[in-house]
Amino acid sequence: MNKPLYFLGIDNGGTLSKAALFDADGVEVASASRRIELIEVQPGWSERSATAMWLDSASAIREVLERSAIDPSDIAAIACTGHGNGLYLVDGNGIPVRNAINSTDGRAADIAARWQRDGTAAKALPLTAQCVWPAQPNALLAWLSEHEPQAIARATAVLFAKDFTRLQLTGEVWAELTDMSGSSLMNVVTGQYDDDVLALFGISECKRLLPPIKKSHDLCGRVTAEAAAATGLAVGTPVAGGMFDIDACGLASGIVSEEQMSLVSGTWGNNQYISREPLIDKDLFMTSCYSMPGWYLMLEGSPTSASNLEWFVSQVLNETDPATGPSRHARGDALVAALGEPSPDTPIFLPFVYGCNLPSPAPAAFVGLKASHGRGEMLRAVYEGVVFAHFTHIKRLLEFRPPPASIRFTGGVARSRVWVQMFADCFQIPIEIPAGSELGALGAAIAAAVAIGHYPDYPAAVNAMTRIAQRHQPDASRGPVYQQKFSRYLATATALAAIR
Repeated sequence: MNKPLYFLGIDNGGTLSKAALFDADGVEVASASRRIELIEVQPGWSERSATAMWLDSASAIREVLERSAIDPSDIAAIACTGHGNGLYLVDGNGIPVRNAINSTDGRAADIAARWQRDGTAAKALPLTAQCVWPAQPNALLAWLSEHEPQAIARATAVLFAKDFTRLQLTGEVWAELTDMSGSSLMNVVTGQYDDDVLALFGISECKRLLPPIKKSHDLCGRVTAEAAAATGLAVGTPVAGGMFDIDACGLASGIVSEEQMSLVSGTWGNNQYISREPLIDKDLFMTSCYSMPGWYLMLEGSPTSASNLEWFVSQVLNETDPATGPSRHARGDALVAALGEPSPDTPIFLPFVYGCNLPSPAPAAFVGLKASHGRGEMLRAVYEGVVFAHFTHIKRLLEFRPPPASIRFTGGVARSRVWVQMFADCFQIPIEIPAGSELGALGAAIAAAVAIGHYPDYPAAVNAMTRIAQRHQPDASRGPVYQQKFSRYLATATALAAIR
């Protein structure tokens, strides 16, 4: 009898390092996570220790193996995913030259703004297919070249979160197409590095830091003896290229055709669809290369999503309870559900703690608080503010394509039935929740399965390894209430932007 095959996905997101094991049908066997310690050197800066991230990932992998009780040699292949952008610089020995920079970092805001003003962004758009913003590697490399030239001098490679984890597993340095195509360091249309892109941003000297590019399903090495000792994995296990987490969530959501759309509500709020033709438009946040060869991913996103809830719970409610995931969402859902139907009386919350997604930036704020409002009303305002931030992006995407029959929904918010129903009621589009709790890791596992030829291509792997667990139908009676509140939300943001 044939032994069962397993695939391991590793996901280094904005707040958690996760590992999850799946069988060949995509059924989750075991998972584990570790909270990432974020380092704020000064206001607006967000860093992490890449080495600590790897140690946390290794610990999570070891826990998964213990929980599953499988023979590590039964893991057929591994792939990693993680947050895109930010910056992980390593030297010739694969050692970080400084703390990694997160995708919510704002130190290079002045550089991004200057590129917008002086026309650099407009000149780069036909090549990069995306807008410029502070936490992209192009802006961060320009900032480091000016403020920390010693870090640039010591570095030999630009990596992203999942590339650094793959390096620790295999000892090999590679870039990967989906992540690199979202970085403004390459030509998205050609899928290659482009000297003109680097020259436009004034970082031509950084070309030496760009590793050779692999695809998501290319094999990029095997688990080394050192990595096996740290994780419990079997020496020699194949490791695939992996992917940008937006691609991983897209695959885990079953996104393999142009008709579909998906939404990821996590540290960032990402809203996306795929097409065989790249869309290049000044009003679109980003077009990048999708995991499926020959396809592009069109994305509207910003750091205006569930990270606002984490901030509210820890800084406003002052809760230090380490519970996350289902338990935290259950408590929040109970508070919000107790309020009953949506009401125009609820305060407005602008979910811009880590950045704004409107043309005229507004600060984060609660507006309209009354003495009668308590924790439940404030929490509902946070829920609704995040919904409205996503709705802003969805409306932009629908300027370029027809509305979908449904939207596939992933990310931490997918654990909250109350919150997801708000999305359906506001959008007036059915919301579908894919099965599984670690969908980024599942997307990576899908790439691993394709990499070793267990499935011939992504559509076959997605068909075998994904399924829908829940469907939320919109309540038509709530649509007008949310439209009214969304108008108030935009008016509030506009007013505050004018006096910021």
